Amino acid sequence: MQQLSKQILANLLNEQRLLLPSTEQLNFPERVLQFGTGVLLRGLPDYFIDKANREGLYDGRVVIVKSTVSGGIDSFALQDGLYTICVKGVEAGKQVEECIVNAAVSRVLAANQQWASVLELAASPELELIISNTTEVGIVYKAESIKEGVPDSFPAKLLAVLYHRYLRLGAAPATGLVIVPTELIQDNGATLKNIVVQLAEENNLDTDFLEWLKTANHFCNSLVDRIVPGKLPAAEQEAIEQQLKYKDDLMIMAEPFRLWAVESEQAIVKRALRFSQADPGMIINKDINKFRELKLRMLNGTHSFSCGLAILKGFATVKEVHAGQVDGGVYKTAYAAGNCVFFIAFYQPGRGQ
Repeated sequence: MQQLSKQILANLLNEQRLLLPSTEQLNFPERVLQFGTGVLLRGLPDYFIDKANREGLYDGRVVIVKSTVSGGIDSFALQDGLYTICVKGVEAGKQVEECIVNAAVSRVLAANQQWASVLELAASPELELIISNTTEVGIVYKAESIKEGVPDSFPAKLLAVLYHRYLRLGAAPATGLVIVPTELIQDNGATLKNIVVQLAEENNLDTDFLEWLKTANHFCNSLVDRIVPGKLPAAEQEAIEQQLKYKDDLMIMAEPFRLWAVESEQAIVKRALRFSQADPGMIINKDINKFRELKLRMLNGTHSFSCGLAILKGFATVKEVHAGQVDGGVYKTAYAAGNCVFFIAFYQPGRGQ
């Protein structure tokens, strides 16, 4: 069976259940630097970027930096960065099932072997955005020098990238970048900025750089929510590959629901994230706390409550709960309680909100 790559795209044009990229999409400039190869990034931010490219609302691709030593980048190189997202589930009361060949990723660089290429991209005038998901332990302080070799921690790598950009392009405000971490910690953008600034001071970087770092670069808090379990079960993947007529070592599955909320009201941030226009699941707002509360209280809270009842009723999965005859009144009561708590927390008298 043929392997997914640019070379075989023309052979797949008659596959009706498959969304394919255009030739133009494959040649868009590299505007995004992404730290992390994980399925959440490929199933959410890269999904939005690919969709906007497909709809003519954006014209940029992603370069991924792989920092972990586990795994390799061979599959990305073999498939020219292409991979299939299988979206499956229920949306607006209807069953959704589609396969998308995502062409957002231009290339993947291994940090330890290709750091010079990472820094070269850092100095590109076309670069606008840095995104990351290095897990919750990725945004942590570690004292280290950025002047010798490849930094170890993600914040130090980010500082090295920004410092190299400053040295090459200067301290004009327009050379700054928008930085949006997606790690699942509260105030992830503000936390990352504080660590990067601390590292810059400890590395004795010049005062002009520190000013540029603090004022020309925009670190944004963000919140992500999408179930992306990753690689499909072997039997299911084999069945889909038979239907699509190609092999894909990077294929992932995702639910239809998607949310990426970014906290900002600045025009430069909105421009760097202009691909958000392609999907209502991406939100740019001056305060994302309400979206966090919605997720925690009405989604996670109700789900956690329902799990206990489901286990007592003998159900093993969420799918079984929705298909079975469970006490709907209990769920409705829990959901209503979550609504009430959310309303009380965010109601502002006199503002109609």
